Amino acid sequence: MFQSKPYEHSFNRPTGFERLQSGVSWLLGPELISEKRPGHLWPRSIFLRALGLIYFSAFYSLLFQVKGLIGTSGLLPAADYIKAITSAVPGVLRFWYAPTLLWISSSNRMLMAICWIGLIASVILVFNVWPRGMLLVCFACYLSFVAAAQDFSGYQSDGMLLEAGFILLFFAPPGFWPGLGRSNPPSRASMFLLQWEWFRIYFESGAAKIRSGDPTWRNFTAMDNYYQNGPLPTWIGWYVQHFPHWFHAGTVALTLGVELVLVWMLFLPRRFRIICFCIVTPFEIGIILTANYTFLNYLVLSLGFLLLDDRFVEWVLPEKVRELFKISASVGTGGEAVAGVVEKRESWRSVWRERLRPLRMAIAGAFLVVIFYATTAQLIWMFLPTLPLPTGPISALEPFRIANRYGLFAVMTPERLEIEFQGSSDGKTWIPYPFRYKPQDLKKAPGIYAPYQPRFDWNLWFASLGGWRENRFVLWTEERLLQDDADALHLFAGNRFAGGPQPIAVRAVIYQYWFTDEKTKRETGNWWRRELLGAYAPALERQPDGRIGIVDLPIARGSQD
Repeated sequence: MFQSKPYEHSFNRPTGFERLQSGVSWLLGPELISEKRPGHLWPRSIFLRALGLIYFSAFYSLLFQVKGLIGTSGLLPAADYIKAITSAVPGVLRFWYAPTLLWISSSNRMLMAICWIGLIASVILVFNVWPRGMLLVCFACYLSFVAAAQDFSGYQSDGMLLEAGFILLFFAPPGFWPGLGRSNPPSRASMFLLQWEWFRIYFESGAAKIRSGDPTWRNFTAMDNYYQNGPLPTWIGWYVQHFPHWFHAGTVALTLGVELVLVWMLFLPRRFRIICFCIVTPFEIGIILTANYTFLNYLVLSLGFLLLDDRFVEWVLPEKVRELFKISASVGTGGEAVAGVVEKRESWRSVWRERLRPLRMAIAGAFLVVIFYATTAQLIWMFLPTLPLPTGPISALEPFRIANRYGLFAVMTPERLEIEFQGSSDGKTWIPYPFRYKPQDLKKAPGIYAPYQPRFDWNLWFASLGGWRENRFVLWTEERLLQDDADALHLFAGNRFAGGPQPIAVRAVIYQYWFTDEKTKRETGNWWRRELLGAYAPALERQPDGRIGIVDLPIARGSQD
């Protein structure tokens, strides 16, 4: 008798496989919501709409630039890139290497169609209509551009958006009009991976600053000229630049403290995460106001809302706003209730949905596990670069930009260099092509353009840090300007040769810029001063036979205006 109980107990004990299955179901299943454990329905809804707005800003900016950047006569035509991949990568692997809809057609019409479809889907996403479907459309359209844009999509912000957008496919509520999705809480795995992305953006950036060896971060001078030397300064940054050194040293300490220490509060109990949110949110808003980093900081700011929970959001949101969302939610839950009635009748749809549930969970689990491994391995390699971890999953995901490594401002730019294109109709008088967003007019205040992303202006800033041989698009720009190409000219604020003699030569020169001091600005109205350093790249000239050739037009150094 006494031996039967241990036998019966061991018989009912879960096996190792059953424990694993139970753990996987818990991880991939929805979070449990109770009074003691508030859920994340409100933060999910806020982030979902915020990502829709960010997608909108990305596609909206592309509408005005995509033909000039990668169109059929663009600076880096997507058609040429597609042909190069076809000749270099055999078979179907080329579709994996360049996952883009431009394989169907790389015409200007196709490029504009992708931008318009993505733009419309992002608007629908903001209104929370079929969120998973719209997220898939936005992701496919944006990936199609990023995968074929070459130098014009090498930004960390593009990877951040694609990573968040992909994970959100598993995080968003299902259904055509889900409301808050009360009957479909977010899965623990997708919730964690979005928070993990938020953590890595901060922590990897902080680690990169320390590991880079840049002395400005170690002696607390990194922010002394930061506001004037960034890609696209703002007028608020002009004023902040003139604050005393102790303020800039304090912002260095704050930046390192947030990125290396404060973000660990993500793994602490609820109240610490809320405190963290209340600190990093003003921090991100300050960055947005003093520098134009496109949608990058908006995305990081939006990810921060996932530190909160329903109880806190409902406590903060005005009652009228909550009621508005409840109306939307009631529509969604009403639809779910109808679906529930149908399920009780054992409709074919509910039966198949239940049968496919293990398969859907397995697919979601496989994607999320691979992303977690790839991102974790890259984080580990920052500190242990020789650790022998498998690289296959990382290489497989690399073309899709959904598992990235981040490291913002690891090395600070010591000076502000600006490339300017100039044309001449007589070979003597040079007229500049005006930029839309870059510093050029000394009396024009730096604007606030983010989250709009002027990729051409941004790339010129990066090109100024290197040579023209590594940035051949500068030469292609000169060529397109000589050809009076309408799409290339649309990347500029205007064409001063319109209606007059066309240029016979175009050159690219480089200036160094500084913010003016308060006295100079008060007396002259100038926000900037600059010094001409010389030629950046060889000038191009139209020959008598119509062909374009390279000429050497030296520029005297040291002239000022």
